[in-house]
Amino acid sequence: MSTSASSRARCTRSWARTARGKSTLIKALTGVYRIDSGSIVVAGQERSFAGTGDAQAAGISTVYQEVNLAPNLTIGENVMLGHEIRGPFGVNWRATHKAATDALARLGLDYLDTRKPLSTLSIAMQQLVAISRAMAIKAKVLILDEPTSSLDAAEVEGLFAVIRTLRDQGVAILFVSHFLDQIYAISDRLTVLRNGQYVGEYLTRELDRHALISKMIGKDLDALKSLGGNRRTTPRDADEESFLSASGISRTGAVNATDLDIRPGEVVGFAGLLGSGRTELARLLYGADRSESGQITVKGRKVDLTSPSAALSQRIAFSTENRRDEGIIGDLTIRENIILAVQAKRGWARPMPRKEQDAIVDKYIAELNVRPADPERMIKNLSGGNQQKVLLGRWLATEPELLILDEPTRGIDVGAKAEIQEAVAELADTGVAVVFVSSELEEVVRLSERIVVLKDHSKIGEIQNGPDVTAQEIVDVIAAHGVEAAAETLEEELAANVVNDAEPASETLEEEIR
Repeated sequence: MSTSASSRARCTRSWARTARGKSTLIKALTGVYRIDSGSIVVAGQERSFAGTGDAQAAGISTVYQEVNLAPNLTIGENVMLGHEIRGPFGVNWRATHKAATDALARLGLDYLDTRKPLSTLSIAMQQLVAISRAMAIKAKVLILDEPTSSLDAAEVEGLFAVIRTLRDQGVAILFVSHFLDQIYAISDRLTVLRNGQYVGEYLTRELDRHALISKMIGKDLDALKSLGGNRRTTPRDADEESFLSASGISRTGAVNATDLDIRPGEVVGFAGLLGSGRTELARLLYGADRSESGQITVKGRKVDLTSPSAALSQRIAFSTENRRDEGIIGDLTIRENIILAVQAKRGWARPMPRKEQDAIVDKYIAELNVRPADPERMIKNLSGGNQQKVLLGRWLATEPELLILDEPTRGIDVGAKAEIQEAVAELADTGVAVVFVSSELEEVVRLSERIVVLKDHSKIGEIQNGPDVTAQEIVDVIAAHGVEAAAETLEEELAANVVNDAEPASETLEEEIR
């Protein structure tokens, strides 16, 4: 692939679907990876990068989602880190802070006291300091990788104002984000990658969202509209046997006494505000946290879910919302991550034969379209979407009868999100019960047969899904349950789309399909 950045600045956006997409491209542009073929041209001059220092010397700078700054240093020291102005007796701090102020001024931030600790600034302001550092080294090309992931709506607008200022100053900008609204608001051109292949480059104003998503996922969006269309939208027979029944389960400060029934082949959605008890209830059902009251029965038999291993023995699996810290093990391979739960269930004293491992791993890599399809690839080098697929494969390998998924599509690209949603629907069709926890109400409505609504650690209602049910009905249930849970609170939270400082969700798939 040949990639070029011109001195005439444009805000552009690179969108990819797999690990061999935008992340790899960024690493190639910044000297982390050596390119095997093609060329990189900066300001009309072909460049070859042996490392990140070469890329910076060529004027390419990157600001990552997790700001790579030193909070214990001053603002000025962070801006000029590695580029301090030196005199005959060492660092000339007066000149260094003056240079830092000049760099901040390009972003309209010269009012900041460069001698104050960076830790006194908000995350949004720290991100602007990171951009100022790029300006201090006279960056010609600025790569912003998921820069809005931890910002609220007002902070995003502030960042966009800075981006437009830099664009007008002649800086070329590569903007990477999961949010379609932001992409269309800030970019001039769109570059689409899929499975490591260049799909095309388009003027933003000439490519509508429907067409963009279709190009990203490699299929017509109309093909996805049927997803959830066959879900059961009429109440089940009250006498139908439940796979799991919970009666009066609770945990102090987490979940108030709750009753719940989950039937085979049913997708039950958990919906509610942040702090409503969605995740806490899911954890009780899996034994990650122990219930202090009530009882749980599986297939009519009382069970004591005191631990995840106890739940696994009942064929209950749970995929955590915290993929990076509690889900994947970054220093293990795709293969090792997939077989982890099966091996734990089998017992560590009985190692699984490699042939058996390979059969399981190959099956789920293929079924879930994990990319790259290399079982020995380190999982930390995969995109968020592919990491999530590997986690899903891990739990499917245990052959669960109840699969609990907590925010399974948060922070992943639209293509991977659609694939995971399809996998959930297909899983339910095979008779597996699914608990689907999501902060995206449209997603809950699309996938769920029945929706459990929570507020203040309590179950406050259930909604039987149907053709006319919308996310607004969930909002209305919450709003009706106490003045403090006014509907606008939920709408503001969803608009901000910042939950527990996690990665951003790609909510617009639901909007486009709707």
